[in-house]
Amino acid sequence: MTQLPKRIGWIGLGLMGLPMATNLLNKMDSETQIFVYDIVQDAIDKIVGADQGRVKACFSSKEVADQSDIIISMVPEGSHVRSVYLTPETGVLASDLQSKILIDCSTIDTSTSLAVRDACAQQHPNAHFYDAPVSGGVIGAEKATLTFMLGCAPTDPNLSLLKELVGMMGSNVFECGGASLGLTAKLCNNYCSALIAIATSEAMNIGMRSGIDPRVLANIFHTSTAQSSILDDWCPVPGLSPEAPASKGYRGGFRVQLMRKDFGLAVDAAKRVDAKLALGAEGLKIYEGASEDPRCKGLDSRVVFRYLGGREDWRKDFPGEIKMKKDEEKSLLAWAKERQQQGVK
Repeated sequence: MTQLPKRIGWIGLGLMGLPMATNLLNKMDSETQIFVYDIVQDAIDKIVGADQGRVKACFSSKEVADQSDIIISMVPEGSHVRSVYLTPETGVLASDLQSKILIDCSTIDTSTSLAVRDACAQQHPNAHFYDAPVSGGVIGAEKATLTFMLGCAPTDPNLSLLKELVGMMGSNVFECGGASLGLTAKLCNNYCSALIAIATSEAMNIGMRSGIDPRVLANIFHTSTAQSSILDDWCPVPGLSPEAPASKGYRGGFRVQLMRKDFGLAVDAAKRVDAKLALGAEGLKIYEGASEDPRCKGLDSRVVFRYLGGREDWRKDFPGEIKMKKDEEKSLLAWAKERQQQGVK
């Protein structure tokens, strides 16, 4: 097991950053201290109040870097990443970094990430900057089941340390091959996920308007080629996935504005590498429209179902009770695991 540093810095305590930092705090040994900074004082107060002995509040990104051996950042946009790292006098690079490790978990454009990495290499040749975006949303952040995409090679000397550290916040960690390739992987993932959400919304809408109970259609999809985690765990149709944001008024989850941002970044990335897109322009229009629609703005990105005119009150037309196959499968799996733990074959 790799020996982890005892002084960790965390910058950015938003909807994703706060639960991620909290999981890290809870899983690291009692001697570890975490130094935190956010522009919102309430966010700092939450995590400091949860463990006043090991969490120390800071007043700038530089102060976090001064106190820490590893610095992790999680902020919404590329401009914020530039501010965190490059602001003179108060940014991370204003600190004497020596051989410290910097990990940016934000989902931003690759050019900004590479610019920060290059600046770090020029000013602090012995320090190491990595892009490490995540997938899994707020639920994944809270449950520590995120997927991490590391912008580093399989031969990187810090890989084992990186994997052990971020593994405390996620269940899957992939090294993607080199600088900014973690971000490339994330943008590809969100591009695909966003289109699946649109396709699932449209297909479910076709079915319901034709007279099919959405639970029946979802069960068919689940056992057929239309199956996806969007359908099973993040279903855009309210009531089909009880824990999904759609079933909670589309509250929580991954905001539609952020999906619009990521989708746009993916489209831009495709242009840079001359990758032909058949659905990019139309998909971007959907997320741009939903981001500005008062009925959808600020809500989970699967609210595209609402934007596309989907029936949210479908139970009026389909009042019967139908079990969801995916829930039955999960129950059977839990039962089998319990039997196994009890030694029953």
